[in-house]
Amino acid sequence: MEKILLIREIYLEAFRNWKYLILKNYFKIWAFICFALIGITIYAFIFRLSTGFAFGNL
Repeated sequence: MEKILLIREIYLEAFRNWKYLILKNYFKIWAFICFALIGITIYAFIFRLSTGFAFGNL
């Protein structure tokens, strides 16, 4: 029983910060993608404004 508890403690210690690191990197990547998409949208809007695109003709 003591060996099982020791293995359990080693396992828990090894993976204690694992989820935190994955979430931290995931949110960094997600934030970069969001900022990139916002930047592309602003670029496309300014490009359409500068070329005289008629926004009212749908």
